[in-house]
Amino acid sequence: MAVNSFDEECDYLFKAVLIGDSAVGKSNILSRLSKNEFHLDSKPTIGVEFAYKNIRVGDKLIKAQIWDTAGQERFRAITSSYYRGALGALLVYDITRRATFENLKKWLYEVREFGSSDMVIILVGNKSDLSNSREVNVEDGQSLAQLEEIAFMEISAKENLNVEEAFHQMVRRIHEINSKKDLEMKKTNDERAGSILQGTKEIICIDEVSASTKTSHCCSY
Repeated sequence: MAVNSFDEECDYLFKAVLIGDSAVGKSNILSRLSKNEFHLDSKPTIGVEFAYKNIRVGDKLIKAQIWDTAGQERFRAITSSYYRGALGALLVYDITRRATFENLKKWLYEVREFGSSDMVIILVGNKSDLSNSREVNVEDGQSLAQLEEIAFMEISAKENLNVEEAFHQMVRRIHEINSKKDLEMKKTNDERAGSILQGTKEIICIDEVSASTKTSHCCSY
């Protein structure tokens, strides 16, 4: 059965978000991931849109629910609530527009304010096919990613370069974190169960005294 068949039962369901300034290409990244399509006349997102993407990690089928958030300032109050429950984020800027890179600190603050503490964030420099119009060097993206301790990759939604790779990197990291949590929880539960089974045996003696004799009954458990 095809990996991208949405009828196939999945082992995990992850929520992820695409964030960044307006017109950096988030909608086309989502379109490329979910339908392998690109539209030059893509309209700005109003509020939030989402799509699904399946990926197999080892023997597990993971279905990612990817939310495309509007980048316009007037929608920021609406979209902030969609960070809740998200396990991953693709933080997108346009390599041909320096301002979209400068605004990343604001987006990072927002995602860390409203998202989970262990959210996987991948910094994505989109439109690498327009290198002749570049305003943000690769080294700038690498430096910011290193400073913020997040992964980094340049992609092109138009040419379909590294789009899948960036997404797969995020999903694999999410799976690693959640698998580790599951193992830790299982270990804790096993230790609790073991301590109960290995509990010490107590002997309780009850003395009954009568006028003529004294008997002792002991109950153990």
